[in-house]
Amino acid sequence: MRAVVQRVTQGSVEVEQKLVGSIGKGLVVLLGVSEKDTMDDVSYMADKILNLRVFDDEEGKMNYSLLDIKGELLVVSQFTLYGDCRKGRRPNYMAAAKPELADELYNEFVKACRSQQVKTETGVFQADMKVNIINDGPVTLIVDSEKII
Repeated sequence: MRAVVQRVTQGSVEVEQKLVGSIGKGLVVLLGVSEKDTMDDVSYMADKILNLRVFDDEEGKMNYSLLDIKGELLVVSQFTLYGDCRKGRRPNYMAAAKPELADELYNEFVKACRSQQVKTETGVFQADMKVNIINDGPVTLIVDSEKII
C-alpha cells in the first residue's frame, strides 16, 4: 500500500457536486493499493498513519499523533499512486490492484482506523471525486508498506 498523507486544517470530498466526506483538523490520506497487498499491509499502514507524530506540541515540535490530538481522518482511494512513469509519457498502472481487491483492502483500512475511535470519512471508491485540502504547514509525507513488509 502507498499513501500520500497530508496534515490539514480541513478536507472534503465531493462526488457529482455533493459533499460525501468532510473533516476538520487531522489527516487526508490518498491511499493506493497494489496487487501484492494483503491484510498485513492494511494493519501496518493504519498503525503507522494513526501514530505518525506530525502535530505540534506546546513548543512547536511535531510530537503528537492523530490519536494524541483526537484528530479526524479523510481517506480517499487513489489507484494512480501506482502509476509507473519511468517509460513513455503515459503512466502504466499494472502494479495497481484490480478493483475488487483494492476496494476490499481500502475498506479494511478504513475499518481499522475507525476501530481506533478515529472519526474517519471517505470518498467514493472508483468515483470521479473533487478533493479539497487545506494543507497545514505544509506537511506532506509518503508512507509505503512495501519498503517495510
